[in-house]
Amino acid sequence: MKVNLRVLLVGALLVVPLVVLLANGFRFDPKIVESPLVGKEAPSFLLVDLEGRSYDFEELRGQPMVINFWATYCVPCIYEHPLLIQAADHYQGRVHFLGVIYQDEPELIRAFNAERGTWGPSLVDNGGRTAIAYGVYGPPETFFIDRDGVIVHKVIGQVDGQTLVDVVEEMLS
Repeated sequence: MKVNLRVLLVGALLVVPLVVLLANGFRFDPKIVESPLVGKEAPSFLLVDLEGRSYDFEELRGQPMVINFWATYCVPCIYEHPLLIQAADHYQGRVHFLGVIYQDEPELIRAFNAERGTWGPSLVDNGGRTAIAYGVYGPPETFFIDRDGVIVHKVIGQVDGQTLVDVVEEMLS
């Protein structure tokens, strides 16, 4: 079997840089995406929940907020739902927990909440303007906003219990 050195060399020149690029990408956690909004004032919104009640960001200031963009088709959202119920119950009256519906149907959200319970109002984001203002890539994404309206932390993907507790406790201290 005769090996064509030229073919081998060209193949190596094409494959090696791709392998190096791929290996370099494994060093980074895809959930760690620095949001340019962290440390800045959160975008204001006026949204309506499934029952028609209005929620004005400006009126919610003064108390920390956890804003979670979610949908019924989002598997990580389903997994984090019980954790959010537990946290909302534990911090009731001290932290606002708000769910912003991300590209989903209100009827599906109502059915989901009826079956699994709720952890806060499910806010309808017609046209996705609020999601765009917050720079949401896709559900779930969770924003932690202090009592002054500043985003102090953002989680892309399913939020874990330790992060949720740590950030909320820090906002309350």
